[in-house]
Amino acid sequence: LLLLLGATLLRPGSGSYQHPFYNGFYYNHVMNDKGDGHENAVYFSVAKLMVETPKDPVYSSSGANITLPCHYHYEPEQESKSKIRIKWSKLRDDYTKEQDVLVAIGKTQVAFGDFKGRASLRRNGRREASLVVSDLRLQDGGKYRCEVIDGLEDESNVVELRLQGVVFPYQPRRGQYQLNFAEAERACREQGAVVASFSQLLQAWREGLDWCSAGWLADGTVHYPIRQPRAHCGGLHLAPGIRSYGERHRHLHRFDVFCFSSALRGEIFYLERPAGMTLAEGRQACSDAGAEVARVGQLYSAWKFLGLDRCDAGWLADGSVRYPIAKPRANCGSGEPGVRSFGFPTAGHFGVYCYKER
Repeated sequence: LLLLLGATLLRPGSGSYQHPFYNGFYYNHVMNDKGDGHENAVYFSVAKLMVETPKDPVYSSSGANITLPCHYHYEPEQESKSKIRIKWSKLRDDYTKEQDVLVAIGKTQVAFGDFKGRASLRRNGRREASLVVSDLRLQDGGKYRCEVIDGLEDESNVVELRLQGVVFPYQPRRGQYQLNFAEAERACREQGAVVASFSQLLQAWREGLDWCSAGWLADGTVHYPIRQPRAHCGGLHLAPGIRSYGERHRHLHRFDVFCFSSALRGEIFYLERPAGMTLAEGRQACSDAGAEVARVGQLYSAWKFLGLDRCDAGWLADGSVRYPIAKPRANCGSGEPGVRSFGFPTAGHFGVYCYKER
Protein backbone atom coordinates (compact mmCIF):
# COMPACT_ATOMS: atom_id res chain seq x y z
CA LEU A 1 0.00 0.00 0.00
CA LEU A 2 2.82 2.39 0.86
CA LEU A 3 4.58 1.61 -2.43
CA LEU A 4 1.36 2.10 -4.36
CA LEU A 5 0.72 5.44 -2.59
CA GLY A 6 4.26 6.60 -3.35
CA ALA A 7 3.90 5.67 -6.98
CA THR A 8 0.61 7.55 -7.22
CA LEU A 9 2.11 10.73 -5.77
CA LEU A 10 5.18 10.58 -8.04
CA ARG A 11 3.49 9.44 -11.24
CA PRO A 12 3.34 12.19 -13.88
CA GLY A 13 0.56 12.35 -16.40
CA SER A 14 -2.21 14.54 -17.73
CA GLY A 15 -4.92 13.09 -15.50
CA SER A 16 -3.05 13.19 -12.19
CA TYR A 17 -2.33 15.89 -9.57
CA GLN A 18 1.34 16.75 -9.16
CA HIS A 19 2.73 18.64 -6.16
CA PRO A 20 4.80 21.56 -7.45
CA PHE A 21 7.98 22.77 -5.85
CA TYR A 22 7.54 25.89 -3.66
CA ASN A 23 7.30 28.83 -6.02
CA GLY A 24 5.88 31.59 -3.85
CA PHE A 25 2.29 30.33 -3.87
CA TYR A 26 0.12 28.45 -1.44
CA TYR A 27 -2.02 25.63 -2.83
CA ASN A 28 -4.87 23.53 -1.59
CA HIS A 29 -6.92 20.52 -2.76
CA VAL A 30 -10.60 20.99 -3.50
CA MET A 31 -12.99 18.54 -5.10
CA ASN A 32 -14.22 19.60 -8.52
CA ASP A 33 -17.91 19.94 -9.29
CA LYS A 34 -18.14 16.91 -11.59
CA GLY A 35 -18.65 14.43 -8.77
CA ASP A 36 -16.02 12.06 -10.20
CA GLY A 37 -13.73 12.11 -7.17
CA HIS A 38 -10.94 14.00 -8.93
CA GLU A 39 -9.28 16.99 -7.31
CA ASN A 40 -8.51 20.40 -8.72
CA ALA A 41 -5.67 22.59 -7.46
CA VAL A 42 -6.56 26.10 -6.28
CA TYR A 43 -3.68 28.52 -5.84
CA PHE A 44 -3.55 31.50 -3.49
CA SER A 45 -0.93 34.23 -3.67
CA VAL A 46 1.25 34.63 -0.59
CA ALA A 47 1.69 38.32 -1.35
CA LYS A 48 0.33 40.09 1.73
CA LEU A 49 -2.12 42.94 1.35
CA MET A 50 -0.98 45.96 3.37
CA VAL A 51 -3.25 48.90 4.32
CA GLU A 52 -1.63 52.10 5.56
CA THR A 53 -3.17 55.08 7.35
CA PRO A 54 -1.53 57.94 9.31
CA LYS A 55 -0.40 57.10 12.82
CA ASP A 56 -1.01 60.66 13.97
CA PRO A 57 -4.54 62.08 14.17
CA VAL A 58 -5.91 64.25 11.36
CA TYR A 59 -7.09 67.61 12.71
CA SER A 60 -9.90 69.79 11.35
CA SER A 61 -12.87 71.85 12.50
CA SER A 62 -16.63 71.93 12.10
CA GLY A 63 -17.80 72.97 8.63
CA ALA A 64 -14.49 72.18 6.94
CA ASN A 65 -13.67 69.55 4.30
CA ILE A 66 -11.16 66.84 5.20
CA THR A 67 -9.35 63.90 3.61
CA LEU A 68 -8.58 60.80 5.69
CA PRO A 69 -5.60 59.20 3.92
CA CYS A 70 -5.55 55.47 3.19
CA HIS A 71 -3.32 53.56 0.74
CA TYR A 72 -2.72 49.87 0.10
CA HIS A 73 -0.04 47.75 -1.53
CA TYR A 74 1.24 44.17 -1.66
CA GLU A 75 4.38 42.60 -0.22
CA PRO A 76 5.93 41.30 -2.41
CA GLU A 77 4.55 43.53 -5.15
CA GLN A 78 1.90 42.06 -7.46
CA GLU A 79 -1.12 43.06 -9.48
CA SER A 80 -4.61 42.30 -8.22
CA LYS A 81 -6.64 39.94 -10.40
CA SER A 82 -10.02 40.87 -8.93
CA LYS A 83 -12.03 44.01 -8.27
CA ILE A 84 -10.95 45.72 -5.09
CA ARG A 85 -13.69 46.43 -2.53
CA ILE A 86 -13.11 49.35 -0.17
CA LYS A 87 -15.15 49.96 2.95
CA TRP A 88 -14.97 52.86 5.40
CA SER A 89 -16.67 52.65 8.79
CA LYS A 90 -16.67 54.80 11.92
CA LEU A 91 -15.89 53.18 15.25
CA ARG A 92 -18.36 54.09 17.96
CA ASP A 93 -17.11 55.46 21.27
CA ASP A 94 -18.91 52.75 23.22
CA TYR A 95 -17.50 49.95 21.01
CA THR A 96 -20.89 48.83 19.77
CA LYS A 97 -21.55 48.06 16.10
CA GLU A 98 -19.51 50.17 13.71
CA GLN A 99 -21.26 52.87 11.70
CA ASP A 100 -21.09 52.32 7.94
CA VAL A 101 -19.70 55.34 6.09
CA LEU A 102 -18.97 54.29 2.50
CA VAL A 103 -18.49 51.20 0.33
CA ALA A 104 -16.85 51.27 -3.10
CA ILE A 105 -16.36 48.57 -5.74
CA GLY A 106 -14.66 49.69 -8.91
CA LYS A 107 -16.14 53.06 -9.87
CA THR A 108 -19.32 52.50 -7.87
CA GLN A 109 -19.56 54.26 -4.49
CA VAL A 110 -22.35 54.30 -1.91
CA ALA A 111 -22.36 56.48 1.22
CA PHE A 112 -24.61 55.74 4.20
CA GLY A 113 -26.61 57.59 6.85
CA ASP A 114 -25.41 61.06 7.78
CA PHE A 115 -22.56 60.72 5.30
CA LYS A 116 -24.82 60.62 2.22
CA GLY A 117 -23.86 63.49 -0.05
CA ARG A 118 -20.80 64.29 2.08
CA ALA A 119 -18.49 61.27 1.77
CA SER A 120 -16.64 60.07 -1.31
CA LEU A 121 -13.53 58.11 -2.23
CA ARG A 122 -10.45 59.91 -3.49
CA ARG A 123 -8.33 57.96 -5.94
CA ASN A 124 -5.83 60.50 -7.18
CA GLY A 125 -2.98 58.02 -6.90
CA ARG A 126 -2.47 54.36 -7.61
CA ARG A 127 -3.87 52.13 -4.87
CA GLU A 128 -5.37 55.01 -2.97
CA ALA A 129 -8.49 54.52 -0.86
CA SER A 130 -8.63 57.88 0.96
CA LEU A 131 -11.97 59.13 2.29
CA VAL A 132 -13.11 62.70 1.60
CA VAL A 133 -15.74 64.15 3.95
CA SER A 134 -17.19 67.61 3.34
CA ASP A 135 -19.02 69.97 5.69
CA LEU A 136 -17.72 68.31 8.85
CA ARG A 137 -20.13 68.01 11.74
CA LEU A 138 -19.38 67.81 15.44
CA GLN A 139 -20.34 64.14 15.59
CA ASP A 140 -17.88 63.28 12.78
CA GLY A 141 -14.90 63.31 15.13
CA GLY A 142 -13.55 59.88 16.09
CA LYS A 143 -11.78 56.84 14.69
CA TYR A 144 -12.40 55.51 11.18
CA ARG A 145 -11.52 52.10 9.75
CA CYS A 146 -10.27 51.81 6.17
CA GLU A 147 -10.84 48.23 4.99
CA VAL A 148 -9.54 46.85 1.67
CA ILE A 149 -10.84 43.51 0.36
CA ASP A 150 -9.14 41.69 -2.53
CA GLY A 151 -10.69 38.27 -3.02
CA LEU A 152 -9.89 36.33 0.15
CA GLU A 153 -7.52 39.02 1.40
CA ASP A 154 -9.09 41.45 3.86
CA GLU A 155 -6.93 44.00 5.68
CA SER A 156 -7.72 47.23 7.47
CA ASN A 157 -6.23 50.07 9.46
CA VAL A 158 -7.55 52.95 11.55
CA VAL A 159 -7.16 56.73 11.30
CA GLU A 160 -8.42 59.22 13.88
CA LEU A 161 -10.17 62.47 13.02
CA ARG A 162 -9.97 65.08 15.76
CA LEU A 163 -12.03 68.22 15.56
CA GLN A 164 -10.45 71.28 17.09
CA GLY A 165 -12.88 72.48 19.69
CA VAL A 166 -13.65 73.28 23.28
CA VAL A 167 -15.06 71.10 26.07
CA PHE A 168 -17.36 72.67 28.62
CA PRO A 169 -19.27 71.25 31.59
CA TYR A 170 -23.01 71.72 31.51
CA GLN A 171 -25.78 71.33 34.03
CA PRO A 172 -29.37 72.38 33.36
CA ARG A 173 -31.59 74.84 35.15
CA ARG A 174 -32.80 72.04 37.47
CA GLY A 175 -29.36 71.86 39.08
CA GLN A 176 -26.55 69.38 39.59
CA TYR A 177 -26.83 65.71 38.60
CA GLN A 178 -30.20 65.86 36.86
CA LEU A 179 -29.40 64.27 33.47
CA ASN A 180 -29.56 60.65 32.38
CA PHE A 181 -27.58 59.83 29.24
CA ALA A 182 -30.33 60.59 26.71
CA GLU A 183 -31.09 63.90 28.44
CA ALA A 184 -27.37 64.71 28.46
CA GLU A 185 -27.19 64.15 24.70
CA ARG A 186 -30.18 66.41 24.18
CA ALA A 187 -28.77 69.11 26.48
CA CYS A 188 -25.52 69.29 24.51
CA ARG A 189 -27.36 69.27 21.19
CA GLU A 190 -29.56 72.16 22.31
CA GLN A 191 -26.42 74.14 23.13
CA GLY A 192 -24.88 73.66 19.68
CA ALA A 193 -22.61 70.86 20.84
CA VAL A 194 -22.27 67.09 21.24
CA VAL A 195 -21.34 64.95 24.22
CA ALA A 196 -17.55 65.00 24.53
CA SER A 197 -15.39 61.91 24.11
CA PHE A 198 -12.79 60.84 26.67
CA SER A 199 -9.92 61.97 24.41
CA GLN A 200 -11.55 65.41 24.09
CA LEU A 201 -11.95 65.68 27.86
CA LEU A 202 -8.34 64.58 28.36
CA GLN A 203 -7.13 67.28 25.98
CA ALA A 204 -9.26 69.87 27.78
CA TRP A 205 -7.72 68.77 31.10
CA ARG A 206 -4.24 69.17 29.64
CA GLU A 207 -5.22 72.68 28.61
CA GLY A 208 -6.33 73.52 32.16
CA LEU A 209 -9.92 72.34 32.67
CA ASP A 210 -10.61 71.71 36.36
CA TRP A 211 -14.16 70.75 37.32
CA CYS A 212 -15.37 69.02 40.44
CA SER A 213 -18.68 67.67 39.15
CA ALA A 214 -18.98 64.33 37.37
CA GLY A 215 -20.38 64.33 33.85
CA TRP A 216 -21.36 61.94 31.07
CA LEU A 217 -19.05 61.22 28.14
CA ALA A 218 -20.01 59.89 24.71
CA ASP A 219 -19.19 56.25 25.55
CA GLY A 220 -21.58 56.16 28.51
CA THR A 221 -18.87 56.54 31.14
CA VAL A 222 -18.76 59.29 33.77
CA HIS A 223 -15.64 61.34 34.62
CA TYR A 224 -14.45 64.68 35.91
CA PRO A 225 -11.11 66.50 35.40
CA ILE A 226 -9.04 67.71 38.35
CA ARG A 227 -5.97 69.93 38.02
CA GLN A 228 -5.75 70.90 41.69
CA PRO A 229 -6.47 67.97 44.05
CA ARG A 230 -8.69 68.87 47.00
CA ALA A 231 -10.51 67.06 49.75
CA HIS A 232 -14.03 67.09 48.31
CA CYS A 233 -12.91 66.26 44.74
CA GLY A 234 -11.45 62.78 45.14
CA GLY A 235 -9.09 63.62 48.00
CA LEU A 236 -5.82 65.45 48.49
CA HIS A 237 -3.79 62.25 48.23
CA LEU A 238 -4.61 61.68 44.54
CA ALA A 239 -2.52 63.15 41.76
CA PRO A 240 -4.11 65.52 39.23
CA GLY A 241 -5.94 63.68 36.45
CA ILE A 242 -9.27 62.44 35.16
CA ARG A 243 -11.36 60.92 37.93
CA SER A 244 -13.58 58.08 36.74
CA TYR A 245 -16.90 56.63 37.86
CA GLY A 246 -16.67 54.09 35.06
CA GLU A 247 -19.64 53.02 32.98
CA ARG A 248 -23.01 53.98 34.43
CA HIS A 249 -26.58 52.93 33.71
CA ARG A 250 -27.69 55.23 30.92
CA HIS A 251 -31.30 55.47 32.05
CA LEU A 252 -31.19 55.17 35.84
CA HIS A 253 -28.10 57.18 36.76
CA ARG A 254 -27.98 60.96 36.60
CA PHE A 255 -25.03 63.32 36.32
CA ASP A 256 -23.98 66.51 34.56
CA VAL A 257 -22.47 66.30 31.07
CA PHE A 258 -19.32 67.42 29.28
CA CYS A 259 -20.15 68.93 25.90
CA PHE A 260 -17.89 69.57 22.92
CA SER A 261 -18.24 72.44 20.47
CA SER A 262 -16.05 73.37 17.51
CA ALA A 263 -15.31 76.51 15.49
CA LEU A 264 -18.17 78.84 14.56
CA ARG A 265 -19.54 79.53 11.09
CA GLY A 266 -21.00 82.84 12.21
CA GLU A 267 -20.38 85.67 14.65
CA ILE A 268 -21.42 86.49 18.19
CA PHE A 269 -22.16 90.05 19.28
CA TYR A 270 -23.45 91.69 22.43
CA LEU A 271 -26.51 93.91 22.68
CA GLU A 272 -27.39 96.06 25.68
CA ARG A 273 -29.79 98.69 26.89
CA PRO A 274 -29.29 101.17 29.73
CA ALA A 275 -31.85 99.40 31.91
CA GLY A 276 -30.96 95.91 30.69
CA MET A 277 -33.38 93.37 29.21
CA THR A 278 -35.40 90.38 30.25
CA LEU A 279 -34.75 87.15 28.34
CA ALA A 280 -37.87 87.72 26.22
CA GLU A 281 -36.69 91.24 25.39
CA GLY A 282 -33.25 89.87 24.58
CA ARG A 283 -34.74 87.36 22.14
CA GLN A 284 -36.62 90.13 20.39
CA ALA A 285 -33.52 92.33 20.25
CA CYS A 286 -31.51 89.56 18.60
CA SER A 287 -34.33 88.86 16.15
CA ASP A 288 -34.54 92.55 15.22
CA ALA A 289 -30.80 92.37 14.41
CA GLY A 290 -31.32 89.38 12.11
CA ALA A 291 -29.86 86.94 14.64
CA GLU A 292 -30.87 84.61 17.47
CA VAL A 293 -29.87 84.34 21.11
CA ALA A 294 -26.52 82.55 21.29
CA ARG A 295 -26.24 79.07 22.72
CA VAL A 296 -23.76 78.12 25.42
CA GLY A 297 -21.59 76.12 23.02
CA GLN A 298 -21.45 79.05 20.61
CA LEU A 299 -20.29 81.40 23.36
CA TYR A 300 -17.56 78.95 24.40
CA SER A 301 -16.44 78.60 20.78
CA ALA A 302 -16.27 82.37 20.32
CA TRP A 303 -14.24 82.64 23.51
CA LYS A 304 -11.91 79.81 22.50
CA PHE A 305 -11.37 80.50 18.79
CA LEU A 306 -12.17 84.18 18.35
CA GLY A 307 -10.80 85.46 21.65
CA LEU A 308 -14.16 86.95 22.63
CA ASP A 309 -13.55 88.99 25.77
CA ARG A 310 -16.32 90.97 27.39
CA CYS A 311 -16.91 91.69 31.04
CA ASP A 312 -20.65 92.09 30.59
CA ALA A 313 -23.19 89.50 31.68
CA GLY A 314 -25.66 88.50 29.00
CA TRP A 315 -28.55 86.15 28.39
CA LEU A 316 -28.04 82.91 26.45
CA ALA A 317 -30.65 80.71 24.78
CA ASP A 318 -30.98 78.25 27.68
CA GLY A 319 -31.92 81.05 30.10
CA SER A 320 -28.50 81.22 31.72
CA VAL A 321 -26.45 84.41 32.08
CA ARG A 322 -22.74 84.27 31.24
CA TYR A 323 -19.82 86.30 29.95
CA PRO A 324 -16.50 85.35 28.26
CA ILE A 325 -13.12 86.46 29.60
CA ALA A 326 -10.00 85.89 27.47
CA LYS A 327 -7.82 88.36 29.41
CA PRO A 328 -8.43 88.06 33.17
CA ARG A 329 -8.59 91.35 35.05
CA ALA A 330 -9.95 92.84 38.24
CA ASN A 331 -13.72 92.81 38.74
CA CYS A 332 -14.21 90.22 35.96
CA GLY A 333 -14.23 86.98 37.92
CA SER A 334 -11.36 84.67 38.83
CA GLY A 335 -7.78 84.96 37.64
CA GLU A 336 -8.15 82.36 34.88
CA PRO A 337 -9.55 82.79 31.35
CA GLY A 338 -12.94 81.21 30.84
CA VAL A 339 -16.67 81.69 30.52
CA ARG A 340 -18.15 82.97 33.76
CA SER A 341 -21.67 82.00 34.79
CA PHE A 342 -24.37 83.72 36.84
CA GLY A 343 -26.52 80.61 36.70
CA PHE A 344 -30.19 80.79 35.69
CA PRO A 345 -31.70 83.99 37.12
CA THR A 346 -35.48 83.84 37.54
CA ALA A 347 -35.60 87.60 37.20
CA GLY A 348 -33.26 90.42 36.34
CA HIS A 349 -32.19 92.61 33.48
CA PHE A 350 -29.00 91.99 31.50
CA GLY A 351 -27.60 92.38 28.03
CA VAL A 352 -27.84 89.52 25.53
CA TYR A 353 -25.36 87.62 23.38
CA CYS A 354 -26.63 87.09 19.81
CA TYR A 355 -25.43 84.72 17.12
CA LYS A 356 -25.71 85.39 13.41
CA GLU A 357 -24.88 82.80 10.74
CA ARG A 358 -22.55 83.98 8.01
